[in-house]
Amino acid sequence: MAEQKRDYYEVLGVSKTASDSEIKSAYRKLAKKYHPDMNPGDAEAEKKFKEASEAYAVLSDADKRRQYDQFGHAAFENGGGGAGGFDFSGMDFGDIFGDIFGSFFGGGGGRASNGPMRGANLRAAVHITFEEAAFGCEKELEIVLKDECAACHGTGAKPGTSKRTCTKCGGKGRVMMSQQSLFGMVQNVTTCPDCQGTGEVIDTPCPDCNGTGYVARKKKISVSIPAGIDNGQSVRIREKGEPGRNGGPRGDLLVEVIVKNHPIFQRRDMDVYSSAPISFAQATLGGEVIIDTLDGKVSYEVKPGTQTDTTIRLRGKGIPSLRNRNVRGDQYVTLVVQVPTGLSKEAKEALRKFDELTGNTTVGGPKSVKAEKKKKGFADKIKDAIDDL
Repeated sequence: MAEQKRDYYEVLGVSKTASDSEIKSAYRKLAKKYHPDMNPGDAEAEKKFKEASEAYAVLSDADKRRQYDQFGHAAFENGGGGAGGFDFSGMDFGDIFGDIFGSFFGGGGGRASNGPMRGANLRAAVHITFEEAAFGCEKELEIVLKDECAACHGTGAKPGTSKRTCTKCGGKGRVMMSQQSLFGMVQNVTTCPDCQGTGEVIDTPCPDCNGTGYVARKKKISVSIPAGIDNGQSVRIREKGEPGRNGGPRGDLLVEVIVKNHPIFQRRDMDVYSSAPISFAQATLGGEVIIDTLDGKVSYEVKPGTQTDTTIRLRGKGIPSLRNRNVRGDQYVTLVVQVPTGLSKEAKEALRKFDELTGNTTVGGPKSVKAEKKKKGFADKIKDAIDDL
């Protein structure tokens, strides 16, 4: 079963009394939004574009619009070809698509923009340690930067010569290209291939820069890494990017910070997480333990009876804030009780004695119960049975 077509006026979003200019304006907006070149690979956008183009092809033609108003879609069901059952080849979409694609190259019919244009940004990366990320540091990068050619002063033309107006586009920087499409011959506005959109051509390039107007050189750039920066964040260095055009400012240099993993510390926002081993005796009796922090080793008094995986907080031992390095997060330390291994005979005996004194498992536990059961004779078992009655 064929798909039911929507009303053409509904497709364009106009009333049945809409003027030609209103219909054209509505279609221009839809065509710009759903054109396949603007939505590569989007089947739904392509479908909507074709639907809007079919509606415009009918409603923009006085005769076809009159037939549609009288008979609806049935007026074209037996027509010849085209997505809507009639021929699009006679339709003129040139001004529509000229407006659409022309807007991406400066719009209107004037000359190409020769005003100052800001240069593109450059990107680089720097590797730093966990501690350097926490407290900040200075790094030096070697990158390739373009500088204005001293011989031609950025014009690209050999000294003593000058650029000329491009004859292909007349200095506009854009040319009209015609191509066959679903709707017949369509004219599109595109960048002039001769002048690359500048509107000017260099006949005799500068030998020092090969006509580019710039000379690339390696330069060392100092980068200030702020305290508290995190992995993947970037530092922006103003006007160290690509040079601008026609006197425009340079772009910026964006330096991505890559923080190396730390063998002890892990980071979560401004807080630091780590673990510290404590002995069985320390966990039982309490006492001083030494803990590693970003500021060095600190002493901490463990409470008697501390269990393994107990977490303590060291206030102000975390990462400084990017906005205020005097404000810091905390450090959370998980205390892990170490089980002794390789005990001497004397140490094992002392541990058994300790276990006996505390009433735990080794001496007074299941093993002793089993031994006691073996000592019971036949008379004891009869007595136990009578007691159970």
